Amino acid sequence: MRFMIVVKASKDSEAGAMPPPEMFAAMADYHEELAKAGVLLDGNGLQPSSKGWRISWAAGKKKIVDGPFTETKELIAGYTIIQVKTREEAIEWANRFPNPQIDDGEIEIRQMYELEDFGESEAIERFREIGMATGK
Repeated sequence: MRFMIVVKASKDSEAGAMPPPEMFAAMADYHEELAKAGVLLDGNGLQPSSKGWRISWAAGKKKIVDGPFTETKELIAGYTIIQVKTREEAIEWANRFPNPQIDDGEIEIRQMYELEDFGESEAIERFREIGMATGK
């Protein structure tokens, strides 16, 4: 079972402010624990939405909009992907996640789909062949 721990953005992260050294240290300690336990698949911070863009489709037409985006509470500042045996184990690891913000912070945990969740098809087999949606 793979889970994504999503770090919600803040005004500071959207301004491009770097976290203080203590926060980097806490995050490094946490991710080192995940790695030593063999459950860490990936993790990283994201640059502010001002350096990104969105692509949307409506009525068959594609539209590209450059950031920044105003609804900070809907933005992502970073993520960690873990692979564990149970939902309870994911909850245990997520509960140990350090506060990702200087003041109030929030993380969201979402289970990721596995290819087996979709049944068999030619398209699913193509995803397997290129190594997508797999753990370690």
